[in-house]
Amino acid sequence: MFFDSWDGLLRVVVVGVCAYAALVVLLRLSGKRTLAKMNAFDLVATVALGSTLATVLLTSDVALAEGVLALALLIGAQFAVAWTSVRVGLFRRAVKSTPTLLVWQGRLRDRELREQRVSRSEVLQAVRSQGVGGLDRVAAVVLETDGSFSVIPASSAGGLDALDDVPDVPRG
Repeated sequence: MFFDSWDGLLRVVVVGVCAYAALVVLLRLSGKRTLAKMNAFDLVATVALGSTLATVLLTSDVALAEGVLALALLIGAQFAVAWTSVRVGLFRRAVKSTPTLLVWQGRLRDRELREQRVSRSEVLQAVRSQGVGGLDRVAAVVLETDGSFSVIPASSAGGLDALDDVPDVPRG
């Protein structure tokens, strides 16, 4: 239960160092976008990479070459999804969500809060975390595609062109 063999420990060290090195090389080759937290597919890729690395390390039934191939396959798939979504609008709409306007000009948008399963308290927490003391001082709060909140204080709203890709923003 606490110790099986020195061979097992040696395997974990050797395979761990090699698999980690391979993962670092693959991530450097694939670019910064691979581990970005921009949407659900990015989260899936990150979790799958971690799970694959753990499996390669701890399961002697998986050879290092198989594990490295699995890591390369996941990174390649993530790269393909990101590359295609940047270039093909129909594909982008199929795989990515859109940001949602939750607060407009200091007023909570109850329907959007319900649809996105966000509580009033969560929005208020996001506003407070930006150092804003009240909703009356907020131009907009957006639930981003990665699940984070963007708070735009009224004092720094400017022309609000940062909201151009957010549906249902009142214009005019």
